[in-house]
Amino acid sequence: MTIQQPARQTVDLAMFGGDRAVPRELGIRPWPMVTGQDEQAVHRVLRSGRFTSASSGEQEIAGLEREWARFVGTEHCVAVSNGTAALSVALGAAGVEPGDEVIVPALSFIGSATAPLHLMAVPVFVDIDPVTFNLDPAALEAAITSRTKAIVVVHLHGLPADMDRITEIAARHGITVVEDAAQAHGARYRGRSVGSIGAVNTFSLNVSKNLATCGEGGLITTDDADVATRALMLRQFGELIPARGERSYVAHLLGWNCKPNAIQAAFTRSRLTQLPAEMAVREENVGRLLGRLAAYPGFLVPQVPQDRTHAWHILRIRVEPAAFGLADELAGPLRSVLQRALRAEGVPAVPYQLQPLPAQRVFTGRRGFGGYPWALPGVVDRPYRPGDFPATLRVLDDSFTIQKAHLHPDSGPLLDRYADAFEKVWLNREALAAVAATTDYTPHWERASEIADTEWAGAFDAR
Repeated sequence: MTIQQPARQTVDLAMFGGDRAVPRELGIRPWPMVTGQDEQAVHRVLRSGRFTSASSGEQEIAGLEREWARFVGTEHCVAVSNGTAALSVALGAAGVEPGDEVIVPALSFIGSATAPLHLMAVPVFVDIDPVTFNLDPAALEAAITSRTKAIVVVHLHGLPADMDRITEIAARHGITVVEDAAQAHGARYRGRSVGSIGAVNTFSLNVSKNLATCGEGGLITTDDADVATRALMLRQFGELIPARGERSYVAHLLGWNCKPNAIQAAFTRSRLTQLPAEMAVREENVGRLLGRLAAYPGFLVPQVPQDRTHAWHILRIRVEPAAFGLADELAGPLRSVLQRALRAEGVPAVPYQLQPLPAQRVFTGRRGFGGYPWALPGVVDRPYRPGDFPATLRVLDDSFTIQKAHLHPDSGPLLDRYADAFEKVWLNREALAAVAATTDYTPHWERASEIADTEWAGAFDAR
């Protein structure tokens, strides 16, 4: 996209040669924080010589499982190697089998939809609510068929979905609810922690998450002892491994190798003791930023219903064309221009996902296991059409996100400068609107499809 410099009144914008609102020396603080306490936890494992859940007498993984179950308020927790593995194992433990259908929101990270695919189950996508960015309960029931086995409810960016309506619909149809709380550690819905409401639920401990490990990790929570036992077996070759004593090496069912790492478990245990205080500071810092942005009607900040709390893993800001004097169909070009202006000022405004999940080539091209699970007997192979998800397409087109910059407790001064940058951009809204009105523009998801075509062909040409 080429942007021509507009009228003189905008020369103070950094994108046209002015000074940045955010000084370069005021950068994003490293995340996750690594404290002396975290280092001691890691050294404790190194001294123990026990590094995985297969190590007899290992304490860190079991300790993390107990502590996270207590924090969330569930009877059981099973730690695994990463967040996507957690979702695959949870769905398997809940009884999802080849040919079953699993409902997934159209906007999420790819792992939310490939986890059922790894079980040879068929992902069925549902549009989102454009305010919460979560699965729209009004669209959910129409997607349910006689083959629907589970609903993956993603608490996107850290805001809990409408669990009452979703669980009521699921109960009427006898369908299992699985919470994907990968981005929502510590968020609460009507007094309950996310990850305690579904039949079986998952979290990611990826290094980018609010509760992070020093690499990868995942957690599964449930109140069902049988589900927890199956999850334990699925994470390690279908075996039942005793906490102490000899390992039998008997595989009771088909499992994976999704063992967690004791070093990462110890690091997460240490981080967990610091999570509540960090959540409180993050709420204050983010609240101050969004409070200032709310004064500029061209920027639509996240809304949090009174019955829930937000974990603030990612901040998604939508743009309002009417506030810039533009027609609604110019939302995409306006977002593109504003995103570029903010980045020039020092705000790391970026997309989160370039396309809806049903536009991903793994689904549109049926690139699973040689055409399966769609080719399984009895499976209705319905098309994956991005146009069937208008709310998702609109949100992708008219919004950008801020990621990671706000996670560190000391990010307050940086976020204050971000607010200054938004104000500066807003004050130059007429000139930026004029640029948006004359900009050649292609939506994210169409560009992502073109890129995918090129990369796919290039990968095989290289061979």
